[in-house]
Amino acid sequence: MRAIGQWRAMFPRAARVPVEAPSRGSIARALRENALLAFPPEAFEEEVVVRSFLGRRQVILNRPASIQHILVDNPASYRRTFATIRMLRPLLGNGILLSEGEDWRQQRRTLAPAFGPRTIPPLACHIGQATGALIDRLARRGGTPVDLLTEMQFLALEIAGRSMFSMATDRHGPELRELMTGYAEHLGRPSVLDFLLPLPIPSPRDLARRRFHRRWMALIRRLIAERRERASEGVPTDLFDLLSTEESDPDRLANQVATLITAGHETTAVALFWAFYLVATTPGIDERIAAEAGPLDLGPDRAAEALPKLVYTRAVVQEALRLYPPAFTLVRQARHADTAGGIAIPARAIVMIAPWVLHRHRRLWDRPEQFHPARFLPGAPAPERCAYLPFGVGPRVCIGAQFALTEATLVVAGMIRAFRIELPDAERVVPVAIVTTQPDHPPLFRLAPRQ
Repeated sequence: MRAIGQWRAMFPRAARVPVEAPSRGSIARALRENALLAFPPEAFEEEVVVRSFLGRRQVILNRPASIQHILVDNPASYRRTFATIRMLRPLLGNGILLSEGEDWRQQRRTLAPAFGPRTIPPLACHIGQATGALIDRLARRGGTPVDLLTEMQFLALEIAGRSMFSMATDRHGPELRELMTGYAEHLGRPSVLDFLLPLPIPSPRDLARRRFHRRWMALIRRLIAERRERASEGVPTDLFDLLSTEESDPDRLANQVATLITAGHETTAVALFWAFYLVATTPGIDERIAAEAGPLDLGPDRAAEALPKLVYTRAVVQEALRLYPPAFTLVRQARHADTAGGIAIPARAIVMIAPWVLHRHRRLWDRPEQFHPARFLPGAPAPERCAYLPFGVGPRVCIGAQFALTEATLVVAGMIRAFRIELPDAERVVPVAIVTTQPDHPPLFRLAPRQ
């Protein structure tokens, strides 16, 4: 009981996940229903926790030097697990997130220029346009409660469509969201066979995933065909032009587009939801954001100029990413025996580097359970390297990290400047991790226009 009490003490009311230490028999169930429940209380206290899961050694790793070794210095010695590939490939194909070796290096070289600093001004323009349109629409609702999770999902999808493919998503957005949401709720949940079977041997769930993949990729190919048809209409040069120039194989192009559409908006959308949730449940934060954003022009033409001045707003986003990282865990399997920062890793061991745990670890953070944006303000002590990983680290760090931070900062600034965002319902929102860290239910927010 003492361990359970320590676990509960680590989380404030807005962030606490009521669980008990998982038994070996309950880990698989937790991974299927809510992967956050699979982490034992001691994981938030110790540098390493070793346990057995389905006959394999599993290592939950929280020592920054060990994480640096695995993700930065020696990534070729570790691979994605079969279960990870089974669950993500139906959505992402063999795009940049799941590709390996020379295929991955080629994709990274192709995409890197499209996510460099020079792309921030046009991206900020798209964000300003889409956010302004959303604020106008929400203002016309006259105080009707708002499902901000859904609104952020469609906003992020619209921004991804405009900025990467010069396409509005009003036509295909609902179908895209329906497919992605349905996959996460059902086929994205792992079964025991996902962990046990070699990748070439399909499970019954894999057969259903293949059917989903065919339907999903058919939609992606329709989007590509429509974008090609619009090429003669004066569409400005965008990421799609770069991809289609570099990639002649239609299947590889479709995999890239599927990855960018999915990863380019889903993680940002949930990050925005948690940022608004934390602001709504923490007094004083919204007024400081509104004061910072008030004098700035966040419209399409000046949003890029405003971005460097949104220092506190960006810190709020970074702190929200600490407490509720959309990518809650990075899982690797050791190709051979290794020593990572002084910790022995057996061959074929499953290594879990979990931002959900790492960002709340008592040895790495002061008052880790508290929402405290000041820890990311200029002059504050920087987190220890590899202690803060909302976008990963090393060669496979998220290529769209600056894209996501820019988007989240400008959207939070625009929305908080326009509205006081409140949660009238006192019911606690519990994070549930399947593919990303989602709320267990989408609460309704009250948006009161600021005068």
